[in-house]
Amino acid sequence: MTELGHVLVVEDDGILAMALADALTAVGYDVVGPAPTTKKALKLIETETIDAALLDVNLGSEHVDGVAQALANADIPFVFSTGYCSKSALPPAFANQMTLNKPYQTDQLLKVISKLVSAGQAARADAAGTVKTQ
Repeated sequence: MTELGHVLVVEDDGILAMALADALTAVGYDVVGPAPTTKKALKLIETETIDAALLDVNLGSEHVDGVAQALANADIPFVFSTGYCSKSALPPAFANQMTLNKPYQTDQLLKVISKLVSAGQAARADAAGTVKTQ
């Protein structure tokens, strides 16, 4: 199967993380992680190729602001995954970020990830083109 792209999964619930990884790999994505902590997620952002990310809003008692900011700084598109219905659960700097409300359907997840991966790959290609022409 052709690899569709690299997707970082940041999720602290082990069973959900495995289910997400299975759903993504089943259709051809390369899953980076899953990362259950902000420390692990930040390390993966620094060291791995990532086209898009799925970021759980609640990693236990950890705030995900730093992970969201690192993704934004790296021009990696991401979507928040949350069980909260209110946008107030999101980090304030990302209050208007796209969210998937738990529980969500696999087809809904795959549709969002497909769009994000396409955007992430285009951004990476643009960055590579910029570097080559300078």
